[in-house]
Amino acid sequence: MEKQKFKLNYKRTFYIGMAFFTIMMLWQVYNTYCPLFLTDYFVSTLGGQSEDHSYLVGIIMAMDNVLALFMLPLFGKLSDRTNTRLGKRMPFIIAGVALAVVLFPLIPMLFILNSYIWMIVVMAMILIAMNLYRSPAVSLMPDITPKPLRSKANAVINFVGYLGAIFAGALAIFFPAKTGDTGRLVYNADTIWIPFVITAVLMIVALVILLLKIRENKLAAELADELAEGEKQAEVESELVEDKPLSKGDKRNLAILLLSIFLWFFAFNAIETFGSLFGAERLGMDTGWWGTAVIVMTVCSLIGFFPGAWISEKLGRKWTVVLGLALMIFSLLIACFILNPWVLYVLIAIAGIGWAWVNVNSYPMVVEMASKKNVGKLTGWYYAASMLAQSLTPICVGFFFKALGFEWLFPYATIFAGIALLVFLLYKSPKKNNISTSTPESQNNIEETNE
Repeated sequence: MEKQKFKLNYKRTFYIGMAFFTIMMLWQVYNTYCPLFLTDYFVSTLGGQSEDHSYLVGIIMAMDNVLALFMLPLFGKLSDRTNTRLGKRMPFIIAGVALAVVLFPLIPMLFILNSYIWMIVVMAMILIAMNLYRSPAVSLMPDITPKPLRSKANAVINFVGYLGAIFAGALAIFFPAKTGDTGRLVYNADTIWIPFVITAVLMIVALVILLLKIRENKLAAELADELAEGEKQAEVESELVEDKPLSKGDKRNLAILLLSIFLWFFAFNAIETFGSLFGAERLGMDTGWWGTAVIVMTVCSLIGFFPGAWISEKLGRKWTVVLGLALMIFSLLIACFILNPWVLYVLIAIAGIGWAWVNVNSYPMVVEMASKKNVGKLTGWYYAASMLAQSLTPICVGFFFKALGFEWLFPYATIFAGIALLVFLLYKSPKKNNISTSTPESQNNIEETNE
């Protein structure tokens, strides 16, 4: 029988994306303001200029991610084994969001009070809260989405998540801060805390929507036949069998994929972490410039997600990722020679489209090799690879800045994006199964679940 076509439930997938909305929004606010807070702390206590302490800022920003290397796979695996009336993933999502909502507004308040050590402690606690639910939240999509639809579903999930990043970028514009001539932070103490509080409130709203619209256990039961049919069409070298290891070829592909993910996050997170500081030091701009840049990049990513999913149906996920990396490398390379803020907006926009094509396909490629019993575990591996990069790259960029200056941000990102492309080209695309063993009865069940 000819391979069955599936139809994505966009509304349901949009609601699932509300968990990712909370993640993207919080981290964007965190990455915009926290490096500036830390820089102010080190300049005020140790003296010197911002560049002199950039490596210390990088170390602390990286240390915030170190626990993620262990927590993301751990809580992904724990959620695989969880069974409650709320489902496997929902208990972790509720707990993580609740902790983050309480803790996040404390960061600017402690900064205003000059309680820097406690500020850093709370930053670490935020990491714990977010890592508690990140893998379970992202695993919710593949739990109830057949494998052939996961690039499209991931486009929707990322679309919703990046709406959170847009909100965060707007907050940076309306509540700006910048480093002054002495290296100290110039800000309004009466308003600097507002982005953090707004973020916490929107996280509560997103969680309520998710809980009202998604009944995890009910959906898993309703979609069981469709998910089983999707397993038969997985793009893997050998058929996946529960509780048995991957084939040699699939293990090789998974290792190459995880290394590539590490490398392209190593490149891109350098810009995400130090973009606001680069704008302040090299362009003389406040956080409003970087907030606008974030919005430009995010909007272009939103535009790019769905074409990225569509192109993957025509060219395959591998070559769509290759095209995305090529766009990123092109734009980052040109940015190495440009210091005009307006031209950088255009280059950041191009990079955003490429980044969207990479991300919309890479996560589905990882969980393509997961069975229904270890989706959370492989999701944890995916995020462990990305978090390892995000742990190390701020330190490396900090040392680059100290030795060579802030102008090395874009060359640094270009080099590692290029290495990521070379490694990823070693990935061998498995052939899709062209035959489905579905029966006419299961065919009818699949059509009914998509109505």
